[in-house]
Parts: sequence; structure tokens; C-alpha cells
Amino acid sequence: MKNNKVLLTGGAGFIGSNYVQHAMENTQDEIFVLDKLTYAGSLQNLEGCLGENGAFFIKGDICDDAFVKSLFETHQFNRVIHFAAESHVDNSITGPAAFIETNIVGTFNLLQNAYKLWMDGPNRLKDEFNDARFLHVSTDEVYGTLGETGLFTEETPYAPNSPYSASKASSDFIVRSYFHTYGMPVVTTNCSNNYGPNQHKEKLIPTIIRKAISGEDIPIYGDGKNIRDWLYVMDHCKGIQLALDKGKLGETYNIGGRNERQNLYIAHTICDLLDEMQPKGETESYRDQIRFVTDRPGHDFRYAIDASKIEGELGWEAEENFESGIKKTIAWYLNNKERLL
Repeated sequence: MKNNKVLLTGGAGFIGSNYVQHAMENTQDEIFVLDKLTYAGSLQNLEGCLGENGAFFIKGDICDDAFVKSLFETHQFNRVIHFAAESHVDNSITGPAAFIETNIVGTFNLLQNAYKLWMDGPNRLKDEFNDARFLHVSTDEVYGTLGETGLFTEETPYAPNSPYSASKASSDFIVRSYFHTYGMPVVTTNCSNNYGPNQHKEKLIPTIIRKAISGEDIPIYGDGKNIRDWLYVMDHCKGIQLALDKGKLGETYNIGGRNERQNLYIAHTICDLLDEMQPKGETESYRDQIRFVTDRPGHDFRYAIDASKIEGELGWEAEENFESGIKKTIAWYLNNKERLL
């Protein structure tokens, strides 16, 4: 017997599709994957997860309130895992409107329809939904930027610096308000930079791999010294599952890999591994293709997460370090080169 009816938004995207795979292997939940199938989502990402004894796929837009309402009324979800988001910072600089619409209005539509289904009013959960949960997946970028020291904690003040991170910060605050105003059973997770299978080709790591094996220049912003904390996607999915099942309602859990690396180190590491895994020649290296390009406007210097709360309270820990995870990631892309086209 299935345990829960789960609406999983953005499930044909990078992190969402990995979570679908994790959920199918580790839970008995009935999963309904909702995705608009924009450029960032693909049914390819869900191969092996749909069909008989698998997840159900629904194409649709979280910004369409009437559509979202009909889904909740028809399927009576008691879980929502909200991945759906516009997430590419460069795109938010050139076209911020889609980020405001999807990340803010879309999140509101989901919350409001869950509230109407699950509750009779503020702080009055219906008996049949007394175990309902709404898990909102967010990002460490809402905290702004760090200098050379320090870590983001759940208490770090928000200071978003791009239209993307500002829209995610707004969605976080809307989720928070539904807990404090209505008693909605919500949990929020803020993660560091994910990498792994199914990531869209526009992101840093797939871009480096794609440019390298195609013989093109590998672009690195500025001097390449910007630092990110890298989290292997399946480690993130396991953290989300714990936060959903065991997290304290109304709380935020930061999920980070404790893997701070400079962007230039990322590029060098990928090039060195490609030299071993798909060599260009005896005397050639993919490193020769690296080129520094004009920095991104408002480019945050450093992100780094303190994951002590989820580690201590829920028993989560990252199983992959960057060096082990990146080998798996490169191998996956070399076996799925069509994903880089």
C-alpha cells in the first residue's frame, strides 16, 4: 500500500528528477510529477521512473492557479515537494520577469491551494491531513555573499544580490508566513551548489565538460577565484527526504556538502580527469582551452553552508566529497553525451 500522495513540482528538472529516482527506490509513496517542460525540464530525465508501478507525470504550470486548484481537488495530495523554479542566474539578469512569476507567484499558488485542501482555517488542520507536509526547496544564494571566512547558517540574514536569489528569498518568506499565520505544516531547505546526472547543460560543470570535449574555449568568469560549496545531487535528495519525514515544522535546514572549491579549481579538476578518461593526445591537455571572460554583474564571491543543524538533528551527512562526486558526474556525461548537445 502506498504511504502518501506526493505532488512533486519541477520533477523533470535536474534535482527533481534525481529525487524522483530516490523516492521510487526508497519509499512507497505515490508520486505525481508536475513539470511545465520548459528548456530546463525533460522527460529524458525521468526514464525508468514513469509508467506502471512508477511515478505519474502531469504537464502543467504552477502559475496557472485554476489548474493547480484542480490538481489538489482531484488527487488530494498530502505531501508537496516544491522544486519547480527558474534558477539560472544569468537568465535572471537578462529576463527577470519569468523568475518573479514562477518563483514567487507559483509558490504562492501551491501554498494557497494546499492550505485550502488541508485546513479548515488558521491552525486547524483537517483530520485526514494531520500528517500533511509542504517542503520548499530553496538555495543558499538568498543569504548573499561571504568574504573569505564564515559560513551561512539558518540564522544568517537574507541579502540576495540577483533577481534569481531575490525571487527565491521572496518565496522563502511566503512559505514562512504560511507557517506563522496559518500554522501550515511547512519545512524549507536551502542548499549549496548541486552537481551530478541530469543537470542542464547551461550550468557551470556541464558547460566545462561540454566545451572541453567539443574543443571550444572553456569560459571562466573573472579570475576564477569565486568559491562555491558543492553538493552531490543524490546527497541533497537524501537530505530532502529526511527534512520531509523528520524535520520540525516551520524550520529551515541548510544542506551543504562542506566542499568549498574555487571555480578555477573546478575547471582544472574536470580537465585533468578528462585527460585521463577521454585523452586528447599524449602532449595535449583540456586545460589549454580555459579562457577567462568578463565577470558576471553582481557576481557573489563565496557561498559556504554550515550543515550542522541537519547533521545534528536529523542525522544527515554527505556521502560524496567533490573529488569522488565529480568522477561519477563526468563518467555519466561521457556516457550520455547527447545531454550536452
